[in-house]
Amino acid sequence: CAPPDAVVWPQTVKQVQELAALCHHYRVPMVPFGTGTGLEGGVNAVQGGVCFNLSHMDAITELSLEDFSVMVEPGVTRKALNNHLRGTGLWFPVDPGADASLCGMAATGASGTNAVRYGTMRPNVLNLRVVLPDGRLLHTAGPGRQARKRAAGYDLTSLFVGSEGTLGFLTQATLRLHPLPEAVAVTTAAFPSVRAAVACTVQVLQAAVPVARIEFLDEVMVDACSRFSKVELRAAATLLLELHGSRRGLLEQQQQAEEIVQLNGGSSLAWAMELEERERLWAMRHNAWYAALALRPGCQGYSTDVCVPISRLPDVVVETKQDLQDSGITGPMVGHVGDGNFHCIIVFNTQDQAEAQRVHAFTERLGRRALAAGGTCTGEHGVGLGKRALLQEELGQQGLDTLRSIKTALDPHNLMNPGKVV
Repeated sequence: CAPPDAVVWPQTVKQVQELAALCHHYRVPMVPFGTGTGLEGGVNAVQGGVCFNLSHMDAITELSLEDFSVMVEPGVTRKALNNHLRGTGLWFPVDPGADASLCGMAATGASGTNAVRYGTMRPNVLNLRVVLPDGRLLHTAGPGRQARKRAAGYDLTSLFVGSEGTLGFLTQATLRLHPLPEAVAVTTAAFPSVRAAVACTVQVLQAAVPVARIEFLDEVMVDACSRFSKVELRAAATLLLELHGSRRGLLEQQQQAEEIVQLNGGSSLAWAMELEERERLWAMRHNAWYAALALRPGCQGYSTDVCVPISRLPDVVVETKQDLQDSGITGPMVGHVGDGNFHCIIVFNTQDQAEAQRVHAFTERLGRRALAAGGTCTGEHGVGLGKRALLQEELGQQGLDTLRSIKTALDPHNLMNPGKVV
């Protein structure tokens, strides 16, 4: 933990501008803070300075049901937005698990369980209101603009999505909303091996079954979740699938999914249609972090993720599983495998230096394994502090130099969240 020298709670965008201009004048580092749910140390004040806690800016404005869009300030979390949308027939589907702030999700390029159907934050952010390091105000798509597509100039919105607080403060986001599905069905399927489960995922996607979520849990994770959440599941490699659509269309999708699961040796499927049962299954998945920690009481957890092309996913997951076993590391695996994205939740004794070194070496190998497969060192957690070296390997020197040039152009004194990403 690296605490800042001071914390401020601005209430308006004008106050953010005034505070940023003051810090810029005196060359004081600035660290944006939403809800602190990021996993790569993005809010650690490694050079001290002022932490801008934006949680008090929590207005939801400009809800347009006809345009499927809404404007939110950085204190609005995804659950708060969806509660606000209740009864409108719309929702915001990007779900990283934690009740993160929506501007924070934009800043980290967040994703989650629904990304295979609804996309990540990047395509769901239409405009951003950004306070630049010197206090100037920027609307990345122009003031008040919320068009679904645009070809006017550089894509400034995408530049700030995933910038992890290194280019400016995101003080408002215009988001794309989606219609709620008429019907939803959820099921779990157990498989004889990790490879069979992941191969089934690839085939479901190749068959164009319009899954909304397809989550993978290895046998260690399933066993931990079953005991923690009091859900009866066999300790085997498991897929958790969710389908969205009309009631008639859902029947055809269910039949397709069942055939592919059975071809890969999966168990017969029992579909949960009622809200209470569906929520129970997803609560189990979202509590995976706590279930993993319960495997070794008194130890701490470290979660890391990578993303690879779908075709390489079975090999990379199996190799990673073997690496965990060979290294003697407790690291149950979960993943949004419909996107080729998976996580290892590593539980270890931080006081055991030898174990900590094994964990560090494993995470480096995992990142490089993903890069060798044509993937990325992080699919949704971001770069933050821990993956800067891997980012250089991923982009190459020219790519990293270009990132630094952009950073220097917008933040020449390196005051915005210094020490992160680049």
